[in-house]
Amino acid sequence: MRISSFISFVGFIMVFVATFCPIAHFIINQNVYQLNKPYGLVMLLVSIVGVVATVFNNPKLVKLIAWLTVGLVVLFYIAALFKIHNYFNFIPFHVGAAYLSGKIKFKWGWYVMCVGAALGVIGVLGNSKTSAFNKSDTLVP
Repeated sequence: MRISSFISFVGFIMVFVATFCPIAHFIINQNVYQLNKPYGLVMLLVSIVGVVATVFNNPKLVKLIAWLTVGLVVLFYIAALFKIHNYFNFIPFHVGAAYLSGKIKFKWGWYVMCVGAALGVIGVLGNSKTSAFNKSDTLVP
C-alpha cells in the first residue's frame, strides 16, 4: 500500500469513527445518528466503501468516494446549522428562541470528521503516478 493510499485509508477510518463522536451539545451530547439517522448511515456506508476501495486498490473509486465524503461533510454542516437555528422556532418569543439556539454548541467530532475528509482528498491528490524519470531514460549496456 502506497503512502497516499494509506493517507486516504486513515481519512476514511476517521470519517467512520467521527459518526460516533459527539457532534453537537444541548443538554446531552449528540452524534450523527441522533441528529439525522439516515444521513449518518449514508456517511457510514460511504466511509466503509472508501476503506474497501482503498484496501482493494481501486484508485478511481477511492477518488470518487473521497470527493463524495467532502461533499457529504459540507452538506451535513450546512444542515446542522439550519437545524440549530430552527430548532426552537415553536417558541412564540423570538428572544427566547434565539437564546436557546445559542446554547447549542458544536463539539470536537466535527474536527475528526473534517480532518478525515481532508485526509481522504489529500491522499487522492497525492496519488499521481509521475516519476522523476521514465524507464526508457535508463541506460542499458
